[in-house]
Amino acid sequence: MKIKYSLLLLLQILVPQIIHSQVDIINNVYNRNPFSLNGEWHYIIDPYENGYFNYRYQPFDTFDNPGKGAFFTDAKPDNKSDLVEYNFDKSDIINIPGDWNSQDEKLLYYEGTIWYKKSFDYKKQRKTNKIFIYFDAVNYQADVYFNGKKIGIHIGGFTPFNFEITDLIKDKDNFLIVKVDNKRKKEAVPTLNTDWWNYGGITRDVRIIETPQNFIQDYFVQLDKENSKIVKGFVKLKGNEISNNEVEIRIPDLGVNKKFKTDKKGVVEFNFETTNVNYWSPENPKLYNVELKTSEDQVNDLIGFRSIKTEGTSILLNDKKIFLKGISIHEENPIKGGRAYSKEDAELLLGWAKELGCNFVRLAHYPHNENMIRIADKLGILVWEEIPVYWTIDWENKETYQNALNQLSEVISRDKNRAATIIWSVSNETPNSDARFTFLSNLAQTARQLDQTRLISSALEVSNFDNDPNLKTIHDPFAAVVDVLSFNAYVGWYDGLPDKCKKVNWKIDIDKPVIISEFGGGAKYGFHADSLTRWSEEYQEYLYKENIKMFERLPQLTGMTPWILSDFRSPRRVLPGIQNGWNRKGLFDNKGNRKKASHVLQNYYNSKN
Repeated sequence: MKIKYSLLLLLQILVPQIIHSQVDIINNVYNRNPFSLNGEWHYIIDPYENGYFNYRYQPFDTFDNPGKGAFFTDAKPDNKSDLVEYNFDKSDIINIPGDWNSQDEKLLYYEGTIWYKKSFDYKKQRKTNKIFIYFDAVNYQADVYFNGKKIGIHIGGFTPFNFEITDLIKDKDNFLIVKVDNKRKKEAVPTLNTDWWNYGGITRDVRIIETPQNFIQDYFVQLDKENSKIVKGFVKLKGNEISNNEVEIRIPDLGVNKKFKTDKKGVVEFNFETTNVNYWSPENPKLYNVELKTSEDQVNDLIGFRSIKTEGTSILLNDKKIFLKGISIHEENPIKGGRAYSKEDAELLLGWAKELGCNFVRLAHYPHNENMIRIADKLGILVWEEIPVYWTIDWENKETYQNALNQLSEVISRDKNRAATIIWSVSNETPNSDARFTFLSNLAQTARQLDQTRLISSALEVSNFDNDPNLKTIHDPFAAVVDVLSFNAYVGWYDGLPDKCKKVNWKIDIDKPVIISEFGGGAKYGFHADSLTRWSEEYQEYLYKENIKMFERLPQLTGMTPWILSDFRSPRRVLPGIQNGWNRKGLFDNKGNRKKASHVLQNYYNSKN
């Protein structure tokens, strides 16, 4: 039984509004000619949250008259005797987008609250238009105030959100204040313990979006999973007069010009046959200009059309077997430092992946910025996206689940039209339990309901078969739920030395494709020794050679994403002289230098052509 696309719309409504539901997210802000609020913002460090709570620890924004102690009011002294104990306009300046850790040395390890302020003027293009503030991402909780009024909260550090400010915006002297709190919490997603840097702040673009009264809020334009000659999806309008509106869908290069009428909820569900589609692939990343138009609004997008499915132990792209030559990537610019966010960052990281011969990347361990997906679309790089359900999540906490569900829903909403994205992953290295199985199975079910056109996976863990340390398997009930089996295996690094790979074999009696989602080991660039000296480039090189030969003995092998493209910041990694706060498993170091193991992987991938 096929699930109708209207179910996607229903599920959007079910996500709790307290964490900001994707039902309100404007799709394809990327191509809407927004007004940028990027640039210099003033900021105040507030570890005790004195700007949010009074001395009785009561939130100022719950009072009708919060007083001048509330930072979001941007209060100024009325006279020389008036007491106001902060001043945004005289406070330090920080660049947005950007994390606070890499911009101010005193904030290197800071976790807590920082307040941001941006002042600006804005002239509406048309008097009747709606105005929204759109954040690409804020880590981790954002309390947003506009012209002294609280307009919303968003929880989750890697997905977009927006709030309407139509009735609040002025031509002159607007001020946007955002309270950002990146403290780690047990019940959060991710939880307390991670192996990456907890970059805090407004880490991605901030924009003003202006739309007509009745506008195209969302759409899904992809090939039918069952028939690659059919384009199928929906268009959803938002506004006061959205029923019985004509929606025109044009794909000029395919000669498509279709018109449909919205239902009472402003939704069009459509499908139509196409001929002569030039299917998107790594060798041929063809993107079509897709135009969506109503009497009031028009949105253009570049969309590739391709099919992805599994057949036994194979992954089929456009009905042809493909081997996924991948690499894992963290959202970090290793050369300039800090959280990556720009087109230039994406081009750098994906360019290195292409240099290695990759046709596939795993974007770990959270949704990366939209530039990464858009550039991957253009370069012909297939993408695995995931949410930060990482290690030990609070599986039995209902709010934790809703948080994970919301992050999954928001990234699917943002990237569901991108040809590059072929896998949604719902977790990484999570320990088996009944509660965990229920948690992950529900996420997988929702992902399939939101998007029928892609595969579901998870980075699982391996275990010994019948207690034999040299015979590996997957003992995980969640393996029955996913479309693609993926697991992390560190033979030669955490499990013995590299020569153990010669003894290890695999027994996986599940008829599904296998991707090795992680393997590898650390090396300090420029440190040379013999192949058994830890941290040397020669050790990492030897490890890669032996791991690749070991995995080649796995019959279901359909791809791999070794850990990792480049060295990245991690407070877990403290070994002086070697790590110094960096995870050294990268094939490139934090200055862009290639380590010897990178050539092993490159040669292997070139041999797979």
